[in-house]
Amino acid sequence: MAPQIGQLFSKQTQSIFFNFKQKPVQRMLDFDFLCGRATPSVACIVQPGSSGFQKLFFGSEEIAIPVYPSTTEAAKKHPTADVFVNYASFRSAFESTQEALEQATIKVVAVIAEGVPEKDTKKLIAFARANNKVLIGPATVGGVQAGAFKIGDTAGTLDNIIACKLYRPGSVGFVSKSGGMSNEMYNVLSRATDGLYEGIAIGGDSFPGSTLSDHCTRYQNIPQIKMIVVLGELGGADEYSLVDAMKAGKVTKPVVAWVSGTCAKLFKSEVQFGHAGARGGGADAESAQAKNAALRDAGAVVPESFEGFEAAVKETYTRLVDEGVISPAPDVVVPEIPMDLEAATKAGKVRAPTHVVSTICDDRGEEPTYYGVTMSELITGDYGIGDVLALLWFKRKLPKYATKFIEMCLMLCADHGPCVSGAHNSIVTSRAGKDLVSCLVSGLLTIGPRFGGAIDDAARCFKEACDKGLAPPDFVEGLKRQGKRVPGIGHRIKSKDNRDKRVELLQNYAEKFFPATRYLQYAVSVEEYTLGKAANLVLNVDGCIGALFLDLLSSSGAFSAKEVDEVISIGYLNGLFVLARSIGLIGHALDQKRLQEPLYRHPWEDVLYTS
Repeated sequence: MAPQIGQLFSKQTQSIFFNFKQKPVQRMLDFDFLCGRATPSVACIVQPGSSGFQKLFFGSEEIAIPVYPSTTEAAKKHPTADVFVNYASFRSAFESTQEALEQATIKVVAVIAEGVPEKDTKKLIAFARANNKVLIGPATVGGVQAGAFKIGDTAGTLDNIIACKLYRPGSVGFVSKSGGMSNEMYNVLSRATDGLYEGIAIGGDSFPGSTLSDHCTRYQNIPQIKMIVVLGELGGADEYSLVDAMKAGKVTKPVVAWVSGTCAKLFKSEVQFGHAGARGGGADAESAQAKNAALRDAGAVVPESFEGFEAAVKETYTRLVDEGVISPAPDVVVPEIPMDLEAATKAGKVRAPTHVVSTICDDRGEEPTYYGVTMSELITGDYGIGDVLALLWFKRKLPKYATKFIEMCLMLCADHGPCVSGAHNSIVTSRAGKDLVSCLVSGLLTIGPRFGGAIDDAARCFKEACDKGLAPPDFVEGLKRQGKRVPGIGHRIKSKDNRDKRVELLQNYAEKFFPATRYLQYAVSVEEYTLGKAANLVLNVDGCIGALFLDLLSSSGAFSAKEVDEVISIGYLNGLFVLARSIGLIGHALDQKRLQEPLYRHPWEDVLYTS
């Protein structure tokens, strides 16, 4: 970093945030609002492979921050955003940082990731220095200018930021290797001084992008900074560059410093502390004791121990106030940051109504459940698709004969050839090159009173007539007088002498396993009457299923009379046909795609053209 550089940030600074993380971005925006900024400090987000917007909050206002797939595009669209906040992993930190450093508009880059290979870091440092860019990190939490701008998670939570008075500028420039200790020191500075002006954590790797002395010489050029506080650590020789700067007169402002790691002398062998660069047991010059002594000799105020650090800071600050060098910064009124709904709800401060109610399943635990039955139980127990349907549709376990009947209905109604309206629609749609879902939906949309949708109506009519004790002739003739057909009766192909095998199979199963078949018997008696009118007025599969479902519901002992009426009224039974026929409709759509059939066009000779 060039030593003539001064202030990095201001209240107008905007950044480009790489690799979206919701909490760090929202914390930056909350800090902006706390400081009274007019515009958010995050101009845009770079998310490789994505574009659009991310919704976040600026105070109580919800805003949309644009997302770009590349840093080059983001920098072009937002030329005033001169800070790049890089939350890439250590695997992609080099490439993303290099791209950012190559942008003419970007002046400062903060690399958050730990573990960036040293050879890559050295290349980034060389490029940054050659192009007069400031590189903070890797392995950094970032930095903050009080009352103006902060990077990512710097200074922690809002409560800590307020406690440290970072919402307005103080008089102290601070630099450290440790992000965690920086947060602690901001608290110390708020107690011992009028607070922080700017703080930087350079990162704990062996080769940080910028050094302690880089930032201290920069603080020398910022008039608002009246004193400098430095927290170093054992290992490496970074602190000696500050010693040289002080001796050369490049840093003349009062410096209060401490180098952590004095306890390393107690160990007989080399000790690796938290940061990659914090190693004890090497050369004596790298020890905390030697660095503290060198800083003291250069003119810095260095306490005897870390416990005395706060007192040394306070003493220096008080002296500067007494000398008139510092005029303590006045405090300001801090706006209240609105709580997020989730946080406020957890804290019991608001009551938020839910928008969806679900009674059939729960996916919040270790494994999902269908009406209280776990996935494990479904797979390892004696369950089939009929049991799953019973749990999710009827919210109860049904007897085995009942769930077997449901499965029979699904199998028998899955398909009825390519000529029926639903299959024909799916075939035509598939041959038009449409996707599978479109093919399925085009077939399903034909289901209604005339095709497959008569199960509910048949059940409703048979139940009403049977419960009232209407004789079959009275039932049939009553509907005729209303201009209505008997639902569940009649077939275009099947007749008295050519019965529907599906109806036969269902009847035989019910008579063998159902406790009672009262409604089926009534439907059969209606059929006997209608066959006297025409041979094709047979009980069809819709009518058979409708009547048998009535028998299942009323004789199984699992449903009350009110629940039976509810099942019929809200479309459960037609749902069974929709579910079953979806199997066949998908089959027809896939069959046409597999055969690579061309676009369907109806033949002229099959159309009657008339005026």
